[in-house]
Amino acid sequence: MLTTTAVTISDHYPLMKFSILIANYNNGRFFTDCYHSIISQTYTDWEVIIVDDGSSDNSLEIIGNLTRGDKRFKIFTNQENRGCGYTKRKTLEFASGEICGFLDPDDALEENAIELSVKQYHENNIVATYSKITFCDPKLKPVSDFKKIQPILNDQYFFNLPIQIHHFFTFRKEVYDKTVGINPDLKSAVDQDLYLKILEQGDVSFIPVNLYLYRRHAKGISQHSSKIKAKNNFAQVIWETFKRRGITAINGQKIPETYHNAQEIFDLLNYQNEIPFRLIKKLKMFFQKFS
Repeated sequence: MLTTTAVTISDHYPLMKFSILIANYNNGRFFTDCYHSIISQTYTDWEVIIVDDGSSDNSLEIIGNLTRGDKRFKIFTNQENRGCGYTKRKTLEFASGEICGFLDPDDALEENAIELSVKQYHENNIVATYSKITFCDPKLKPVSDFKKIQPILNDQYFFNLPIQIHHFFTFRKEVYDKTVGINPDLKSAVDQDLYLKILEQGDVSFIPVNLYLYRRHAKGISQHSSKIKAKNNFAQVIWETFKRRGITAINGQKIPETYHNAQEIFDLLNYQNEIPFRLIKKLKMFFQKFS
């Protein structure tokens, strides 16, 4: 874990309640690490909203035993398995914090993750933050950094493709409530849907510190055999973003009136991987610092 100084944010700023949001499905065996990372936070004004999506393992027993008697943990259940989009959206219906952030039950936070995130809201006029992450093995032992996470140019043509925003993503609850919310029908690309909707509401701060421990294991959502479906869902999220933002053409190419397939959408954004676009983006970001 990262070490922190004895001085905390509460010594300088009023506390802002933080809602840690956890959508769980059959990840009970990993939750102990997640739990200990939460109760070890240097920031103290938090709650945890857990919605279990009809798990068939012993998740509820494990979570219940660990959190029993701690009123900061609030546990809810879906009567049947509804999927990631529905369940993550549900967590936000129960959240009471000013600031929210999702934590997957098989992952963990560095001990100052919430404190450093909340600090950004006091010091900047922003709607969200995100940080760097550490990829870990199945035992949560650090393996490598995800080096693609970096500062972004948040304009209407940012679609997080290629990936530049990842965990630990936090956002103002009042800003989320101004959007249509997470698409409950999504089974994957749920975080991408959230990022793009929140970023339409204002500026975001990048925290260049590893605050999130991302566990890679055989049954993790991002390693599941349904990668094709995940790619398709991401493309559909981007297409819906085109429509929501009123974008009818991009880089001289017309946006399709109806969604057909993932490749058609990704082909429209290939130019964002090319050197000229990347150089122009860097120049815009440089001048943005002085505007």
